[in-house]
Amino acid sequence: MNKVTTDRARRLLCLSLLTGLTLFTAAAASTTSALSAEACPGNPGALGTSRTIVVDPREHPKIGTMQYAETLPLQDKEVVLTFDDGPIPKHSNAILDILASECVKATFFIIGRMAKEHPEGVRKLIALGHTVGTHSQNHPLSMNRMPIEKAQQEIEDGIANTTAALGDPALLSPFFRIPGLLRASVVEDYLASRGIQTWSADFPADDWRHVSSQKVHDLAISRIAAKGKGILLLHDIQPRTVAALPGILRDLKAGGYRIVHVEAATPDKPKTPTEPQQWQLHPVSETVAVTRWHKVPTFAFAHDDMLPAPAISASDQMLSLTENFDRMRRPRNAVPLPEQAPWPRAATPHAMTSSAALPVPAQDLFELAERHGKPIKALVQLPHHAQQTAPARGSDSDAIAKLISIDASAARRTIPGAIPPGLHPTAVAAPH
Repeated sequence: MNKVTTDRARRLLCLSLLTGLTLFTAAAASTTSALSAEACPGNPGALGTSRTIVVDPREHPKIGTMQYAETLPLQDKEVVLTFDDGPIPKHSNAILDILASECVKATFFIIGRMAKEHPEGVRKLIALGHTVGTHSQNHPLSMNRMPIEKAQQEIEDGIANTTAALGDPALLSPFFRIPGLLRASVVEDYLASRGIQTWSADFPADDWRHVSSQKVHDLAISRIAAKGKGILLLHDIQPRTVAALPGILRDLKAGGYRIVHVEAATPDKPKTPTEPQQWQLHPVSETVAVTRWHKVPTFAFAHDDMLPAPAISASDQMLSLTENFDRMRRPRNAVPLPEQAPWPRAATPHAMTSSAALPVPAQDLFELAERHGKPIKALVQLPHHAQQTAPARGSDSDAIAKLISIDASAARRTIPGAIPPGLHPTAVAAPH
């Protein structure tokens, strides 16, 4: 076989494969349309159930943004319908008929006492393909403050009666909604230890209040539109819910919304693969700028070996300028002390060698030569009043006159240090 024949054969083979793939795709689409028509007979334009997601309760034990950080991993405009407090045949059966007419699947949270009284209503839920969870035994509006032992009894009795109504424990999903959404951490922890997922909701329709069915409809549609997707909380025992549900489903379809069914994972039914951010109602996209500044990360000091200190050599003396950040506290109204200078106050002088010593001055450099001439004499005058004496009588007056003449004739006196030893130049002044 030459090369031309080989290339022609390959082209024919590729053409055959493409033709077969096209026919298979068309057949699959035709089969899907047939199944959709069969799933909702008599209503080709029904809202329907777009898809079913399977969740693992142990990985995400608490869902519903009315109370928790996470919710079901839904896409935009996807809604999960949930109904509480049934079954009551009069209203619950009407709800089931409306859902069946639109081929919509939902999740029902059953009261144990009602399951015991109307077990056929619980079995009907499973027969129509809905998911069944529990809602306590007696619907007490005090599980947020009752003792944990009593709360456990409410949970376990509700599970037991619902399981008895179903006849098979495998038909009951490990989903639980706390009555009145009156949550308590000890109750949530107990449910998580049992592998049961606690359901809250993303938006209610207030159908348990004394409002009109139109109000229930308006609240449901407006709150779904505000969040864009999520879990809707309704009650299948309220006549106003029966009246409002057809309009809710009709407007959801008109608004482009889709219904999602939820089931619990089992060994034969693996969970739907999801990413962590899908469990957030509105995860932050990497392509959208955030409206807040990022937090500054914790500062980490560099290691010593990353920043080497400069070496100090003998020829290059360096002064270390130390900075003191430990400010001493001073008493109030005290005078502040001057700040310490950033340089050393005094430097230690270096020892000098003998060769660099300065010359010492001669010993006789500052001596004064002593003069050995005649002593210096100073004239000292006697006080003026010493010469003003009264005339004396007889020999006494002669003696006093002699003394005065001696003192007056002493015209010169020597200063201390210049007279011979033994003499002391003193002048006696006469008293007044």
